[in-house]
Amino acid sequence: MRIDILTVLPELLDSFLSHSIIKRAADKGIATIRVHNIRDFATDRHRRVDDYAFSGDAGMVMMIEPVDRAIQHLKKEREYDEIIYLSPDGERFSQKMANRLSTFDNIILLCGHYKGIDHRVRDHLATMEISLGDYVLTGGELAAAVVTDCTVRLLPGAISDETSALTDSFQDNLLAPPVYTRPASYRGWEVPPVLLSGNEKKISEWKLEQSLERTRKLRPDLLEGQKEEE
Repeated sequence: MRIDILTVLPELLDSFLSHSIIKRAADKGIATIRVHNIRDFATDRHRRVDDYAFSGDAGMVMMIEPVDRAIQHLKKEREYDEIIYLSPDGERFSQKMANRLSTFDNIILLCGHYKGIDHRVRDHLATMEISLGDYVLTGGELAAAVVTDCTVRLLPGAISDETSALTDSFQDNLLAPPVYTRPASYRGWEVPPVLLSGNEKKISEWKLEQSLERTRKLRPDLLEGQKEEE
């Protein structure tokens, strides 16, 4: 899988791409992640990528031309399954969406900045918009990092135990059950005996019960969403 990230502040992503699962996936050739500075596609000597809004509103707006030039440059080299603009008013990002993105070959993540982006980018260039939630970030770089991390970790071979990703919270509209490790007893706080029993059937039943209980208590909306899908 290849992910191309378009940003005006590429240095914000340096640390994220240089560590942990993302770096290992890149080293293994499982994922190719490239960060492109939109300023490299500006047409003036100041490498300007923003301008005032025609409406006279406060704040600067990302210009369409350098963004379009960047996207067209990438599209000359390969076809993209989605060109995704990261925006607070996009579709809410979810595990289900990450699962879908992980099946693609090539995607572009476009990071917004300033007051926003020339709306013609959204009308004519972006094919999808994603939001992390109902709040506004300074720029789309953090959102791009989240989408990249959630997606890449699902790729076969990205994590050492592939079944681990399949049991994460939200994969089946349930929160994950509690997990424990050694020691089995600490300061009088005990690990549930069933997890020490070795009985796989009982352990699986316990995990499902715990997932349902935690979801009902902490995120009942997930169970409601499951009913609607059915």
